[in-house]
Amino acid sequence: MTNKFYITTTAPYVNAPPHIGFALEIIQADVIARYHELIGDDVFFNTGTDEHGVKIYRKALEAKKSPQAYVDAYAAKFDQLKPALNLSYNHSIRTTDPKHIAAAQEFWRRSYKNGDIYKKFYKIKYCSGCELEKTDSELEKDKCPIHPNLNIDTIEEENYFFRFSKYQKPLLEFYRQNPQFVIPQYRFNEIISFVKRGLEDFSVSRLKSKMPWGIDVPDDPEQVMYVWFDALIYYISSTGWPEKKDFDGYWPGVQVAGKDNLRQQTAIWQAMLMSAGLPNSKQIYIHGFISVNGQKISKSLGNVVDPYALVKTYGTDAVRYYLLREIPSYDDGDYSERRFKELYNADLANGLGNLAARVAKLCETNRVTVEESTKPPPLSYKNHMDLFEFNLALDDIWQYIRQLDVQVNNDEPWKLNTEEATKRLVTYIPTIRSIGYKLQPFLPETAGKILEQFKGPTIKAQSPLFPRIT
Repeated sequence: MTNKFYITTTAPYVNAPPHIGFALEIIQADVIARYHELIGDDVFFNTGTDEHGVKIYRKALEAKKSPQAYVDAYAAKFDQLKPALNLSYNHSIRTTDPKHIAAAQEFWRRSYKNGDIYKKFYKIKYCSGCELEKTDSELEKDKCPIHPNLNIDTIEEENYFFRFSKYQKPLLEFYRQNPQFVIPQYRFNEIISFVKRGLEDFSVSRLKSKMPWGIDVPDDPEQVMYVWFDALIYYISSTGWPEKKDFDGYWPGVQVAGKDNLRQQTAIWQAMLMSAGLPNSKQIYIHGFISVNGQKISKSLGNVVDPYALVKTYGTDAVRYYLLREIPSYDDGDYSERRFKELYNADLANGLGNLAARVAKLCETNRVTVEESTKPPPLSYKNHMDLFEFNLALDDIWQYIRQLDVQVNNDEPWKLNTEEATKRLVTYIPTIRSIGYKLQPFLPETAGKILEQFKGPTIKAQSPLFPRIT
């Protein structure tokens, strides 16, 4: 029986074009999806866009556009990532989609019926950049350290609240029963410590008269849902929930999220699922951030890296390789053009590309013929993939590349007569096919070219997979 596997990214906020940070997340999710397809799973790969909230409402007003026109323009920019990064997702949903809106309202009704949503008057400090409440201890000189260019808002109104405090013990018990729920472990330890310290109820609505850009609260036309409550439901509205057919087949799923989403994904969302009587997520993989030349990405510093520009300059698979190999799977990493070129030339042009090119040329020169093999090789990096250790899985593949490179250098088949050269060359082909097969989740275009070139019965030389760059 085919195993159903659901993988989803977060829903990126459409107040700016996509940058290299989200490119990392969606490429990582794509690798997981392609890996599970490779081992025979029925994969549902979801992404989408988060389109409500005060930040977007204010940006739309500044641009003198309706909020819907504003998000339509930016959502289109995110759609273009699919061809640019060669992504395999087979589903995408926007939080302005009528199906998502209906799902969010049904989720609200279930949570409300369970006694977990109630109304009260409150006053808080609020960062519109984070779209989150901030305590005094989280502020530096009365500014959010993540968005120091924005003033902190004071919100004083009557809203609905989610009874988060009720779920401290259920969450801790769920974590105890699911020790692999959050990867890496140190992130899991962080959220366990957070929940142990105690949970506070939080606001899940806003006054429509002050901020109309949101999903209407059922049975209360004066309120709209708080953007975080609405956006998290995207993980199940994507499956067609509350309709049963797809939801029961694919949920619970695996979620990929950045470390800034740790609290929302691993505690708030899981408590919300409990409140609505739904299964908790299967697993959550938390990745780090990308800095640029040692500095945090910032529009004001002018160091935002455009993934489209990178792809145009270096090619899709080169961009995928850099992000997957150079950025640590669990921690923050750095992007620099100098390092990009170094890695490209060393690993792709001189390593993989050179190996494939010279073996193919030698096979063509000696008119080597081989039997076509359809039996896939074992995936030696399975343990790494199950732990989302993309850089280590690539290390595994590159060990085979280096070993074969050494063998070719030692054998020197170019010095042998045709009969002896052929004997050596045919022993290289299974390893090159294995390399191509294993590369499919990571560098799908390159892997396809290698598998096609070396499938047999004849092998012909082709243009370099990765021309050197200066």
